[in-house]
Amino acid sequence: MQASRLRRKMQAGRLHHKGSLMPKFVDLSHPLAHGQPNFPFDPKISVLVHNTVASIGFNITQISLSTHQGTHLDVPFHFYDDGKTLDQVPLERFYGPAVLIDLAPGGYLPAKTPITMERFAPHAAKFQPGAKVIYRTGWDRMFGTPASFSELPSLTLEAAQWIADRRIGLLGMDTLTPSADWKDVHLTLLKPGVEIIIVEGLANLDRLPERFTFAGFPLNVQGRDGSPIRAVGIVED
Repeated sequence: MQASRLRRKMQAGRLHHKGSLMPKFVDLSHPLAHGQPNFPFDPKISVLVHNTVASIGFNITQISLSTHQGTHLDVPFHFYDDGKTLDQVPLERFYGPAVLIDLAPGGYLPAKTPITMERFAPHAAKFQPGAKVIYRTGWDRMFGTPASFSELPSLTLEAAQWIADRRIGLLGMDTLTPSADWKDVHLTLLKPGVEIIIVEGLANLDRLPERFTFAGFPLNVQGRDGSPIRAVGIVED
């Protein structure tokens, strides 16, 4: 009898947790797949069956890919030989309260739209030191197409410097790189004293509220420059 009452209490507790306390998880990552397009100078992604249940008693897969494949993040070592590597960045930099700036509510920016400082100016109060800021262009819809690499809306160098001057902690976006001017923009955002974590290739940002919790932990690849991530938006009920 006592055990039965205990079971009922435990079940009630789980239901209460599910109904009112459990946050909603929004997947912000694109799936990885064999032969998926990538940047011209990056290694191609390969996802190959190594063994199967029929051949050896279990399934196991061989994966080869760039550290910047699909939804991923960059750390300073990506562009600076003396910059911090993945294993040198505190885990807190990859998790915490975040704010979404939707640059194309209900739609998407036209191809090659310059993302200027003026687009961010109305949201200036969100660019606080250490903040995690993510902006939406609607270009996750183009993932896997050649246009996603060549026609993307593009952060201007002036806007990148404006963001760098505010010393935010993380900048995320739904394009595969911040800018067609990729070298100078990366150098600006990752330079010593700025060192913004750059999260590229996010998905489903239209499913997020303005404020949420971001989680996007990289693989702990010692001494390296970036990593694919399983990015998640955590939304409280």
